[in-house]
Amino acid sequence: MGTIIHNLSAMAILVGSLLFFQPFFPGAVHAAELNYKDALTKSLIFLEAQRSGKLPPNHRPAWRGDSALDDGKLANVDLVGGYYDAGDNVKYGLPMAFTVTTLSWGALTYPTELEAAGEMENVKAAIKWGTDYFLKASSHRDRLYVEVGDPVKDHECWVRPENMKTPRTVLQIDSETPGTEIAAETSAAMASSSIVFRSSNQTYARLLLNKAKTLYKFAKSHKGTYDGECPFYCSYSGYNDELLWAATWLYIATRKSVYLKYVLEESISASVAEFSWDLKYVGAQVLLSKLYFEGEKGLETFKNQADNYICSNLPTSPYHQIYVSPGGMVHMRDGANTQYVTGTAFVFSAYSDILAAYKQNVKCSDQQFDSTHLMTFAKKQMDYLLGDNPLGRSFMVGFGNNPPTQAHHRGASMPVMPANAEVNCPMSFVNWLNKDTPNPNELTGAILGGPDRNDKFLDKRTVSPMTEPVTYTNSMAVGVLAKLAAHKIT
Repeated sequence: MGTIIHNLSAMAILVGSLLFFQPFFPGAVHAAELNYKDALTKSLIFLEAQRSGKLPPNHRPAWRGDSALDDGKLANVDLVGGYYDAGDNVKYGLPMAFTVTTLSWGALTYPTELEAAGEMENVKAAIKWGTDYFLKASSHRDRLYVEVGDPVKDHECWVRPENMKTPRTVLQIDSETPGTEIAAETSAAMASSSIVFRSSNQTYARLLLNKAKTLYKFAKSHKGTYDGECPFYCSYSGYNDELLWAATWLYIATRKSVYLKYVLEESISASVAEFSWDLKYVGAQVLLSKLYFEGEKGLETFKNQADNYICSNLPTSPYHQIYVSPGGMVHMRDGANTQYVTGTAFVFSAYSDILAAYKQNVKCSDQQFDSTHLMTFAKKQMDYLLGDNPLGRSFMVGFGNNPPTQAHHRGASMPVMPANAEVNCPMSFVNWLNKDTPNPNELTGAILGGPDRNDKFLDKRTVSPMTEPVTYTNSMAVGVLAKLAAHKIT
């Protein structure tokens, strides 16, 4: 899915105005009408609907039940818990770890805003659901369990996780079969989350940080790309971005020079135009830019690369290279495109805060953009998803005007059944996937894959690129929604 976009090529056309053109959409929902606090709350409810394992008593989606309680049994290890990544029933380590890292980044960037919205405890619970699982998955030294479930068999049966009988095969990385991307991303998840829990649960935070250190060491000592999660999560970008990402989070968590030394002397970085589960360079670059402004002068290259990302995405930048739909949505590729929308919005939002705090601008050729420009663009992306678009409809289930009703999601599209109910796999697609009716269970808060590059959208379960949600689309929305809920931004 992810593709590296290397050094920026200059655009020939200069755009004179720094103001964003705001097209008029007949019937569109005006941004002033959007309830960001409600969207934030519902974003977190969706993550609860993606939980695997034994559910807690305060679990909000009532139609979900316990599932996959024998996960790990085939490998004689307890792997119960964690998250299903999307509308199927497989647990993939790489996107799950990225979900946790980005949730943690949001919690660390907007703690006051999340507290004001009454959602900080729900964010911590969402993070902990992932980190508890990763502690189990990394219980053996130099070994990390990275996938549970057989994706091929899983996709041959349309069944809710509570009733699935498909194989729960287990994949792992170790010293003989390395997977630097997954080990390093899991390290980043544990390091960032350790900071989140530091003030409320020191013992747990220390446990997470120690695990982050060992996973980072494992990732560095046994380098290699792991393709076991292909074709569903193939690392196209390589592992240098994950190593930089993990080292950056470990330095922020520990302030130990060994991690900064890696960043300064060993890491490989690049100017990119994307932030995603496969491509984390700009995430690290934004974090390192803050350290640069604080006085770490050796980090200027990373600050310049963060600026390059902004220049490549802002429509009014002379270096703009990312396609924006007629309605104003960032569009990188079909298939969960909204992950790039929320990812762009969050990076822009986080970097705008840093620029504002240190009174800095981003320079793109002869133009300069301040924090306000960045936040205006971030808001525009989130507003588009929530209803301020040519179709005048929300792309978040259960939120706003005319929200989607046919999420491509097994649990939501099937009625609740007894635990021992048998599902006929060949007929399951006829009975539930292909049925053109609203889902019996509302997948509250799920941001679906979204419209195409021409702002067209089909609310059909069978059109999975448009109607399938993923956890990391929502995890990247949480921080920016908290900011929008707390501050009046025009």
